[in-house]
Amino acid sequence: MKGAHGNKNPYISVILPIYNEEKNLPILFENLIKELSILHHSYEIIAVDDGSRDRSVEQLRQIAAQHEEVQVIEFKTNFGQTAALSAGIERAVGEVIVSMDSDLENDPADIGRLIKKLDEGYDVVSGWRQSRWKGAFLTRRLPSMAANWLISRLTRVRLNDYGCTLKAYRADVIKDVKLYGEMHRFVPAYASWQGGKVAELPVSYKPRMHGKSNYGMSRTFRVLLDLIVLIFIHRY
Repeated sequence: MKGAHGNKNPYISVILPIYNEEKNLPILFENLIKELSILHHSYEIIAVDDGSRDRSVEQLRQIAAQHEEVQVIEFKTNFGQTAALSAGIERAVGEVIVSMDSDLENDPADIGRLIKKLDEGYDVVSGWRQSRWKGAFLTRRLPSMAANWLISRLTRVRLNDYGCTLKAYRADVIKDVKLYGEMHRFVPAYASWQGGKVAELPVSYKPRMHGKSNYGMSRTFRVLLDLIVLIFIHRY
């Protein structure tokens, strides 16, 4: 296992859950590698294909063949984002673990800012997509605000955007966390319950250009159910 420039001990591990993103992958990796290369830290990129039905796997294999810092994990079927992130985290060896979406909605340029904030003494830095859902206040933004308010109230850890995948963690905070269902979004709350320091940082947001979003109302209900389970486990 090697990181950037043949380093066997990468400082940063970037985890990418991927599902049917063949049109986005070339742009994503070009921008991601460029931004990571200017951070002056060794790094690895762990791409987890979650049973894609398009040519995502073929593209990932080609990219990995050209860049030794890229590793590919392939699922035979679709297990969901949390399972993909969990597999990537288990494989990661970096001191800092960064998770981000592969649909180009997250900007790789924000990774450096998250890590800089982490260096101020935090254990988790969570992205906040302030510009998301512009022009759709009633149908998307208001429900999102309500969901984040409810999660913050129940977990007692206030965040404006629990759903943002772009987060930076200290590895020792997240390595022992067992993730199920949609629980990856609640890691900041879990870390806080264990005495960790959590911060939130505004990040860029770009609407999806290619492919189809996998979010829907059914996922919202699963998130709320997982939240109830997580709080029950923590308290009892």
